Amino acid sequence: MLLNEHKGVCGKMNNKAETKPIRPELAEMIKRHSFALDENRPDAVAKRQQKNQRTARANVEDLCDAGSLIEYGALAIAAQRGRRSEEDLISKTPADGLIAGIGSVNGSSFESNKSRCMVMAYDYTVLAGTQGFFNHKKIDRMLKLAHEQSLPLVLFAEGGGGRPGDVDAIGIMTTGLDLSTFGAFAKLSGKVPVVGVVSGSCFAGNAALLGCCDVIIATRNSNIGMGGPVMIEGGGLGVFKAEEVGPIDVQSANGVVDIEVADDVEAVAAARKYLSYFQGKTAKWEAADQLRLRDLIPENNKRAYNVRTVIKALADMDSFLELRPKFGPGMITGFVRIEGQPFGLIANNCMHMAGAIEAEGADKAAKLMQICQAHGLPILSLCDTPGFMVGPEIEKRAQVRHVCRMFVIGSHLTVPYFTVVLRRGYGLGAMAMARGGFHESFFTAAWPTGEFGAMGIEGAIKAGFKKELAAVDDEKEREKLYEQLVGELYKRGKALNIAAYVEIDSVIDPADTRKWIMQGIKSVPSDQHRKPRHSFIDPW
Repeated sequence: MLLNEHKGVCGKMNNKAETKPIRPELAEMIKRHSFALDENRPDAVAKRQQKNQRTARANVEDLCDAGSLIEYGALAIAAQRGRRSEEDLISKTPADGLIAGIGSVNGSSFESNKSRCMVMAYDYTVLAGTQGFFNHKKIDRMLKLAHEQSLPLVLFAEGGGGRPGDVDAIGIMTTGLDLSTFGAFAKLSGKVPVVGVVSGSCFAGNAALLGCCDVIIATRNSNIGMGGPVMIEGGGLGVFKAEEVGPIDVQSANGVVDIEVADDVEAVAAARKYLSYFQGKTAKWEAADQLRLRDLIPENNKRAYNVRTVIKALADMDSFLELRPKFGPGMITGFVRIEGQPFGLIANNCMHMAGAIEAEGADKAAKLMQICQAHGLPILSLCDTPGFMVGPEIEKRAQVRHVCRMFVIGSHLTVPYFTVVLRRGYGLGAMAMARGGFHESFFTAAWPTGEFGAMGIEGAIKAGFKKELAAVDDEKEREKLYEQLVGELYKRGKALNIAAYVEIDSVIDPADTRKWIMQGIKSVPSDQHRKPRHSFIDPW
């Protein structure tokens, strides 16, 4: 073998060196590394392709910028020398089923100190992606570096949890319950962005790591559970196939999965996009004609509209990344860019329960706030809500505790917070959308369609003027009085009137919304949303 035949190790050499035969020890090293390469594992690759999945190594190579990855522990093999030959282990258990290293992500768009990233990928083609003795040791090594160097982390978590077959570890440990892995992984929460990616099955220990991530990206063929079929059967809970445990339709609807994608290609693209919001401002951006915003709220204030249309028109083109769309549908959360500047976003969805805030929606908003606070992203809130949802049924879902998370977390935010009321700003729910009150945001502005009140206007009239209305015997006259009272209250709660009493900061042309937001960002101290902060992010 010649030096130029192993470009990854040798790099560019002069012509004379390129023709010189390599030394035996180098050849041995090259051969040993080669066992882990996909091109030398055709059977394993074919099995993945049959399932419309890529290998762990292909996913890692796609995530990291070309040539940037330095791999740690690539020569590890399973701790099974007591039951298998070393040659078999080298060939069949490369890297002990875990690819781990440090590279760069989105390096073409951001400076090197912003694009650096750690990646760890369980390899399902090696002992079903289980957690073996040496890959645990590798993870502990990587997590130490992640903490010391504040490295963002992407975890490809496919696998079945703990591995019982590592016989070489017998005598070194018994239960393995004294491992530091899970605690060290969890301590990264809030310190650096931590992204979990799943394609296929993810159970037990792998799922425990996944659940500690800020966000979970999962393909449609994913199954996620704290226990897989073996553990379920061992616990006497029945016999199930892997695909029956935590399928994607369940885990997306219940909020476990933040971003559902079609396949591995989309999963990696979503991971890159998510990381980009925490890597900084982009130099190039495009935006739609902002005059469109003037006509997106219906003139009839009883008509619903799709707030996602507003978000996409307001934000830079193709910059909106939504989280948990199938969970808590009354609240929309995600990330956007405005003039290249990344923002966290919360918005009421009036197409679900008229935008009333339910327990699940409040949880979504609270989680988004925590992510932004931890990593220094400003927050944009688009408010259109009749308030918190009320009633006997909603209280069965611990509404009081869940919705008040928005007040508690909002009150502790130090990142810039901007509130724009698109239409309704009613009651405690509107106050929660504005970080606890209309004077708690950096600014609270309303579009001309804005309307305000301590509660829904029709309900306020029915409750507050019950006696007056009941005193009118004639049905037509009673209806006339009702409409008169409603009209007066609407006039009183009109955005222009509320602004005149300085309860909000201004009523603005929708087309100027981006201008207001960017002037707000420029007006806060430059380090306010970038200064180091470390508070953990609630997994929920």
